[in-house]
Amino acid sequence: MPVDIQASVTFFRGFEHALFIQEGDTGVFVRPTADLHVLPGDLVRVRGTTADSFNPVVVAREITVLQHGKLPEPVRATWAPLIRADYDCRWVVVRGRITLAERGLSWNQPMTHFVLDTGAGRAEIQMDGGDPAQFESLLDAQVEVTGVAGEDFDGKMQQIGVRLNVPSFQYIHVLNRSPVDPWSIPLTPMDRVLRGYDVAENTPRVRVEGTLTYYRESEMAVLQDGDKSIRVLTTQWDHLNLGDKVQAIGVPFVEDGLLALKLGEIHSEGAGTPVTPKAVNWDDMISGKYSFNLVSIEGTLLTQMREQARDVYVISAKDRVFSASLPRPLASAFDSPQNRPPMHMFPLGSKIRITGVVSLESGDPYNGPIAFRILLPNEDDIAMIASPPWLGVRHLMELVGLLLLVVFGVSVRAWLVERGTRHKVAGMAYLEQRRARILELINNSHPLTETLEQITELVSASLGGAPCWCHLLDGKKFGNFPRQLGKGTLRVVEHAIPSREGGTPGTVFSAFDVHTKPQLSEMTVLEMAAGLAALAIETSRLYSDLVHRSEFDLLTDVQNRFSLEKFMDMQIDTANRRVHTFGLLYVDLDHFKKVNDLYGHHVGDMYLQEASRRMKQQLRPDDMLARLGGDEFAAVAPNVRSRAETEEIARRLERCFDEPFRLEGHVLRGTVSIGVAMYPEDGATRDALLTVADVSMYKAKNARQKKSAREQPAEDVKRLSTTA
Repeated sequence: MPVDIQASVTFFRGFEHALFIQEGDTGVFVRPTADLHVLPGDLVRVRGTTADSFNPVVVAREITVLQHGKLPEPVRATWAPLIRADYDCRWVVVRGRITLAERGLSWNQPMTHFVLDTGAGRAEIQMDGGDPAQFESLLDAQVEVTGVAGEDFDGKMQQIGVRLNVPSFQYIHVLNRSPVDPWSIPLTPMDRVLRGYDVAENTPRVRVEGTLTYYRESEMAVLQDGDKSIRVLTTQWDHLNLGDKVQAIGVPFVEDGLLALKLGEIHSEGAGTPVTPKAVNWDDMISGKYSFNLVSIEGTLLTQMREQARDVYVISAKDRVFSASLPRPLASAFDSPQNRPPMHMFPLGSKIRITGVVSLESGDPYNGPIAFRILLPNEDDIAMIASPPWLGVRHLMELVGLLLLVVFGVSVRAWLVERGTRHKVAGMAYLEQRRARILELINNSHPLTETLEQITELVSASLGGAPCWCHLLDGKKFGNFPRQLGKGTLRVVEHAIPSREGGTPGTVFSAFDVHTKPQLSEMTVLEMAAGLAALAIETSRLYSDLVHRSEFDLLTDVQNRFSLEKFMDMQIDTANRRVHTFGLLYVDLDHFKKVNDLYGHHVGDMYLQEASRRMKQQLRPDDMLARLGGDEFAAVAPNVRSRAETEEIARRLERCFDEPFRLEGHVLRGTVSIGVAMYPEDGATRDALLTVADVSMYKAKNARQKKSAREQPAEDVKRLSTTA
């Protein structure tokens, strides 16, 4: 709706296009659409329209400065009304103790960030510019802060904290400075930092209402209201029905960046309004915006298993793998397996629909895709919507079993007809053992080479010693390839290896004397061998893919933290045995969050991929690069003789960012901060080395920021410049 108001400016941040104004006891947030220059106290006239938001928001069409006046009288505020947003967008004054004071960049502009402990809760303070000499002296000081009240939100626009927007240092009044300089107190060993820690739980309970979409007795419940949801941790054992309208009370807290209640108690009010599951795809799930919401997603069933306390289904969607779990009562030593309800089984390869609550596994939606799994409320929430393709693993196994039965039947008939052929029965038993051995190799994910060799030997034994070999599309050959092939003395029989993805990965061959007549058994045995080979290739491919996913970062295709830790343990063991050293480099991409904020996660992902590729090119063949998560990487240099060699590698990694990144029509310039640690000089364990390298990286980052602040005016600080 249109607005035309006059009010006093309380706060203005030009580079964010953020303006707060106040008239009387009402504050409003204004988003200017053009360049504006105003000061706190200016009386302005704002014409524009309102926008939907948690706060009062006006999108300005025209802003006119009428005169310079006085700021409104600030209202004295405490934590409770601030967290309730009672003073949202208003000019307030708050007392407390400064527990954190640091300088950083926002939108390439220098910012000062404080944390104010009010006694009842913490408030984040944001202030433009700032002299380090001023704010460092405020640490642990009792102060009175005047600014505009606001809130912090999570990715679902749910409030998770309090923020004060302060124009400058003149609005921070020191009541009592800290009697002790925090930087002069004695050092405390890392393993003893909790000796002085005091815990007091003063957070009041809250009450919420919604529809129960997930419940596991004595553990957790999920309530949903519209597109909002909240997780309640509870020890309650009462029976509750899914779909009921319920109320829950508990103590609010934030875990993994999401709101939750602990010490929860839940009361049912009877049947509620049903929640319609949101139909989503893979990209929706990894965005994080449906965390703990009821959703529905389709995919292909890869495997299913029963664990101690849950049934687990592994599903592929968009060539990505995730899991869905159905909780079961824990089995005790006195439980009989027959008393537990059977697992709902589906044919592997089926297309299924999963309906459940999204549970966050790891990740930050602002720094890239998250990992997730689906919590199934009950067993009816997984349903098959399409049968698997006929030529799948199950049917290949059935085909093998059928062939075994046919061969066994023929053998038994021959034994009954003529006892003199008992040696043939013994031969068939031997073939049965060979087949069982091959199936065991496939089931245990043995190397594909060994399995295919065993299959060709089985065919050769089944066809009276005729040479048999397997030829894959990548050029590899396995088995007994006859030298006289092509001279006209052999008759070759072949059978293509099937694939459920279409096409064929290879062919199974067998050769006979050119004068022999074709036999039906030749094609039967080769068909059986092709089925076994298809099963082995498919199982090997799936196993290799799962191993790769466990050791490599799916976005950048460099190794992950798990691989890094395993590699570092190996290097420490080698260094101890051979008495030599190695280097660790901790790499952080500067201002990466701004790439996601300005251009979206797609460009951010491309930036990470290109940065990974450049860094890999600067490392030596024996060096290892791993992504630790978000915008952090680490590199291990095994064969270095000194710190200087490791630092030279660090300089190469820094220089590889000199060339601009050209992504989706944008030109980005980036930098990195790198910390170095040497084994065993800086630490004798993996964790110690990572800690030293991490601290070294932050020192490098702070030094770079201070140097940039000294050498360039505030308006020219551009650590990450872009050109469309």
